[in-house]
Amino acid sequence: QVQLVESGGGLVQAGGSLRLSCAVSGRTFSSYAMGWFRQAPGREREFVAAINWSGSRIYYADSVKGRFTISRDNVKNTVFLQMNSLKPEDTAVYYCARAGRSALQDQYSNSDEYNYWGQGTQVTVSS
Repeated sequence: QVQLVESGGGLVQAGGSLRLSCAVSGRTFSSYAMGWFRQAPGREREFVAAINWSGSRIYYADSVKGRFTISRDNVKNTVFLQMNSLKPEDTAVYYCARAGRSALQDQYSNSDEYNYWGQGTQVTVSS
């Protein structure tokens, strides 16, 4: 059974930084693309960032481009989301997800392409 466990969320002032981690169980982590999504209260879940199996292809939502960085460590079975220059509108529960394929091409932002999800970690940015 694949399990994803996020950590690193918390309360930070606007302009600050946080680093989220997502530890993934299972021996095939390096075979799959990974993604981060977020959901704010009263809003639909939205795509944040994705990375293919090797880390050679990375995708970001326009709202976080230039501020967030996704990376992965295929030895430690972990995917990261470094978040800098945080804004109050970044406040949400952040979820990591494992895709069903090694690369998603133009479907990286489609949540239906991800078949395993973590429980989420709260990020709150105060103004």
